[in-house]
Amino acid sequence: MTEPAGVARDRQGLILDAVLRLLGEHGIAGVSIRSVAREAGVAHGLVGYYYVDKVGLIAAALRRIEEQDVAMVVPDPATPPVDRVRAALRRVADEEFLTTAYLSLRLQLWSLANAGEEFEQINIEAQQRYRKGLAELIRAARPDLPRSECNRRAADISVVQNGLWLTALLGLDRSSIRRAVARCEEIALS
Repeated sequence: MTEPAGVARDRQGLILDAVLRLLGEHGIAGVSIRSVAREAGVAHGLVGYYYVDKVGLIAAALRRIEEQDVAMVVPDPATPPVDRVRAALRRVADEEFLTTAYLSLRLQLWSLANAGEEFEQINIEAQQRYRKGLAELIRAARPDLPRSECNRRAADISVVQNGLWLTALLGLDRSSIRRAVARCEEIALS
């Protein structure tokens, strides 16, 4: 008998939350079917039911983060285009993304790009989707710019944002974060 879709999503959500916590705290070495089951508070067999192996678990967790990143650049049709860009750029500096736990997780996810071809491809695709969404926001706010320029600006902003997250681990002060976000706004809208 199969589970109702909502129950399956809830259980998978618990499992993926556990994978992300373990990755952030212990890196890839801390993720196993057994450790994830323990962390999620579910049976070992349930994790194996949804995910064949450690690679599948980590790939699913990477895709979940990708969806969160892409959600940052989904346009709100009720908001003017320039405000959409500003909201997306400021979202990166929200408190939830500047915690040590989240930034440690992000660092682990970046390092996974070197751990295997599948992880590398997921990271590449995630960056491409995020940059494409950001470029589309810029294009809506600045329709006078060619697509190639919007793409270039989105790539430059992504570099600044990743640097912001990386250096935030070193105790970057709030005024520096505000300046980095303002610089991203300048890149996007100037």
